[in-house]
Amino acid sequence: MARRFLAPSFFFFVLLLHLSVPGDAKTRDPYKVLGVDKNASQRDIQKAFHKLSLQYHPDKNKAKGAQEKFAEINNAYEILSDEEKRKNYDLYGDEKGTPVYDAGFNGGNFGNHEGYTHFTSGGPGNGWQSTGGQGNTKTFSFSFSGDPTASGNPFGFGFGDLFSRFFGGGMKSESQSGFSNFGGSKSKSASPRKIEDVNLQFFNKQIRDQGMTWLLLFYTPSAKGYDVLESVVQDVADMLDGVIKAGKINCVSEKTLCQEVGTSSSKRARLFIYSYISSDKGSLLEYTGDLDTKSLKLFCQDHLPRFSKKVEIGKNDFPSSTSEKLPQVLLLSTRKDAPAIWRVVSGLYHKRFIFYHAEVHDVSHPWLKKLGVRDLPAIMGRTVNGEQHLLGAGIAAKDLKSGVKDLKSLLESFEKKSKKATNQAKKSSETEPEGANVPLLTPSNFDDICGDKTSLCIIGAYRSSKAKEKLEKILTAISQKTLVRRQDRVISSGKSISYSLLDAAKHSSFLYSFDKSGYKSYDKLLVAYKPHRGNFAAFTGEITMEKAEEFVGSVLNGDIQLSKIRRKPVLK
Repeated sequence: MARRFLAPSFFFFVLLLHLSVPGDAKTRDPYKVLGVDKNASQRDIQKAFHKLSLQYHPDKNKAKGAQEKFAEINNAYEILSDEEKRKNYDLYGDEKGTPVYDAGFNGGNFGNHEGYTHFTSGGPGNGWQSTGGQGNTKTFSFSFSGDPTASGNPFGFGFGDLFSRFFGGGMKSESQSGFSNFGGSKSKSASPRKIEDVNLQFFNKQIRDQGMTWLLLFYTPSAKGYDVLESVVQDVADMLDGVIKAGKINCVSEKTLCQEVGTSSSKRARLFIYSYISSDKGSLLEYTGDLDTKSLKLFCQDHLPRFSKKVEIGKNDFPSSTSEKLPQVLLLSTRKDAPAIWRVVSGLYHKRFIFYHAEVHDVSHPWLKKLGVRDLPAIMGRTVNGEQHLLGAGIAAKDLKSGVKDLKSLLESFEKKSKKATNQAKKSSETEPEGANVPLLTPSNFDDICGDKTSLCIIGAYRSSKAKEKLEKILTAISQKTLVRRQDRVISSGKSISYSLLDAAKHSSFLYSFDKSGYKSYDKLLVAYKPHRGNFAAFTGEITMEKAEEFVGSVLNGDIQLSKIRRKPVLK
C-alpha cells in the first residue's frame, strides 16, 4: 500500500519540476548557463552576465523561451557572484551547502524538511522562490517582467535604458559643454564587499551628519535572525553601491552606541537606516518591513535625502535668490521627481550647494535654447555672484557608483569656479574709489535691491564704459544727499529708495519689461521703478546731475505720471 501511494507522488513531483523549470538538468549548471569556466574571475562572470542579460531581457527579446532563459541567467549569476554561494555550489552542487540530487537547482533543501520551493504566477516579482526551513527565512527571487525593482539584476534596472533610470534621458557619451566622459571610468569587479564594522568613533566621524545614507545592522553574535538580515543587507548594499553604505554594530562591544537607539538589550538583530528624509540632520529609523532584497531596496530608495527642490522651467533661470550665499545647481531631466543619484549628491553637498531639479521633455523650449541646452539630462550652475554656466548636457553614466563619483567631481570643480568668481568680485569692489556705493545689479542681488520691499528703485542703465562712469558718479552723489523736496515723507513711512547700475548691453532683455523698444537706441538712461505697484518712469534725455536730481524728486513727489510695466522684470 505504501509503495502504491508513494510512487504517484514521486512522479507527480518530478513532473512538476519539468513543467515549471525549462531546460534539462545540465542547463541549470550556473557555469554552463553563463558560459564561463569554473575558474572564471568575478569580472568574467559579471561580463558574461551583462551580455546574456541584454540578449535575453524580456523587454528586448520576445522570442519563445527568452523569459525562461533570462530567469536562468539571473539565477546563475546570483549563485556565482556570491563568494559563499559559489563555494557551496562547487563543493556540494548547491548554493546553500546542502547536497542535492540535481546540481544547480535548489529543489527545496532536501536536508531540511521544512524547506520548500514554489512558483508565484502573478504580481510584481513573480518567479521561483526558495524558502528554507527553520532559521532560514531569506527569499531569493527573480523577475520575468520588465519591472526593474523586481529583477535579479544587481543594478535593479533594464540594460536597454541604463541612464534613464538615473536621470531620465539619453545615453550620450559626451556632454556638449566640454564636460565629457561622465561615468566613463572603468567598472571594477563586482566581488562581494564586507559590511563595515562600526564603532562609536567611526559612527561619529564617518556617519553622523555626513550626508550619506547608511543601512546599519545592530546585533549580538547570538541574536535571532542575524545571519538572514546580514545577507539581505549585503545584497542591497551591492545593488545600491554608491547610493548607500552598510555597516554592522556589535552590541556586546559597542554598548554605548546600541543604547543610543535602544537596542542594547535586544535578543534579536534589528535593522536601521540612517536617513535625512525628515530634516537636514541625520536620524535613525528602524526597518520593520519584509526581510527580502526587493522590499529593503525600495525602502532605502524612499529614504534617500530630499534636499533638491522641484522648480518649473521658463519662469526664471533659477528660483529667487536666497539669503544663503551658496552656489546653485539645477538638474534638467525627463524625470518627474529627483532621481536617486541626484538625491545622493544633494545629501553629500547640501551644506555647500543649493539643489534644484526640473522636469523637461522638449529641448526646443526657448528657455532651454537661451541656456544653451541641446540635450538631456543637463545640469546648470549659478555662482554666488550670479554667473550662469552649463555644466553638462547629454550626460551618461555606466552605473550608480561611477555616476555619483563623477557628479561629485563636477560639483567640486564648479564650486572652485564659483569661489574664484566671488573672490574676483570682492577684490574688484575693494578697489572701487572711495565713496562709490552704487551697486551693479546682478541676478543674485536683484531681489535685495529692487524687491517688493523697496519703495522706489532708481536704475542707471548703460551700454558703454563711458556712460557707466558718468551714471555712477551722478547716482553716487544723489544717493548721499537728502535731496528731494518731500523725500522725508517716504523715509518716515518706513519705505526705502535704492540706487543701482545695470549693464544694459549684457542684460538687454531686462529693459523690455518696461517698454517694447527695450530702449535699444540709448547709450544711457534712468529708470524709476516701483516694484510693489508695478509701474515705472524713464528719463532718456541728457543726464546731468541737475536733471537726474530733478527726475528722482519728481517721481517721489508724484509730479510724473508713471506707466504700468509690461511684465515683472527679471534679471538673467
